[in-house]
Amino acid sequence: MRTRPAETPLCEVLDGDRVRCLVCERRCVIGPGERGFCGVRLNMDGRLVALSYGALSAAESRPIEIKPFFHYWPGSTAMTISTWGCNFRCPWCQNWHLSTGVPPERGPSVPPSRVVEWAVSAGDEGVCVSFNEPTMLFEYSLDLFREASARGLYCCYVSNGYMTAEALDMLISSGMDGLKIDVKGGEEVYRRYAPGADWNVPWRNARLALSRGVHVELVYLVVTGVNDEEADFREACSRLVRELGPSVPIHFTRYFPAHRFSAPPTPLERLEEALSVASEEGVEFAYVGNVPGHPRESTYCPDCGERLIARVGWRVVSVNLSDGRCPSCGREIPIAGRVVKKPRPW
Repeated sequence: MRTRPAETPLCEVLDGDRVRCLVCERRCVIGPGERGFCGVRLNMDGRLVALSYGALSAAESRPIEIKPFFHYWPGSTAMTISTWGCNFRCPWCQNWHLSTGVPPERGPSVPPSRVVEWAVSAGDEGVCVSFNEPTMLFEYSLDLFREASARGLYCCYVSNGYMTAEALDMLISSGMDGLKIDVKGGEEVYRRYAPGADWNVPWRNARLALSRGVHVELVYLVVTGVNDEEADFREACSRLVRELGPSVPIHFTRYFPAHRFSAPPTPLERLEEALSVASEEGVEFAYVGNVPGHPRESTYCPDCGERLIARVGWRVVSVNLSDGRCPSCGREIPIAGRVVKKPRPW
């Protein structure tokens, strides 16, 4: 089967056969025969189409903890898919081989129903759009999530959070119930490394998603020399508590040199400083990522300190919950979905 460009449901028709894309907050104005900033959406004869529909760069059953989601279907796996392209140009991108490419105008196409069948056959509990920015598959996601939800699968995004409110609403209405948002840093980080992007948008979308009952977790990639000062951590943590609530998890993950960025890997001390700041600011669930074996990969009760979910890397090794509560003090622990226990090949 060959890829057929799918018309984008979110666009504004302008004069001169131009169109304005309304999928992400860049809101690109695209002339005839041109693509938007992301390289995925094309003005084809005055219509905005997505070249990514069905054009998958990867499909694999993956543990949900690797996203990372720690409070959303712990222990489960999701059929995870991606395409090419991105609406950001982060020089340290860990998946640059996907984010810097664009889908071919013609090529193999995978229908959403096949992804759902792959998930069911693999014994997955859900589907996830990840690896590169998932809004590159926005149009495809709407169909995928409807079909997956109808089969009882959860549906989630691993995103930079830069979609429009209208796009977010359509995703949620189609069945998305989990959203992981990457917070790049403060206003200066976005100004320097994501020119033209408004740093408030990911936070707005986190608030909107929470208000619609979507499970939200944040990831903060601690990039050496970019967003690794105490003031940076404090700004992110205080904003999380103030705008999203103290029980929204945040993952401080270790950066490694990649793509066009060669600063040394994040020192462990910086990650642990971020954890200390999070505690001071009232964040109840702060984690360290990309440091296998670190004790703060596990979930602890914010009231009594009891270890509740023990993890090593992306493996759940033990669960110590009693009807969703800490067995020691009775504190309710926010978990979306259910805890899944099954053999892992990882």
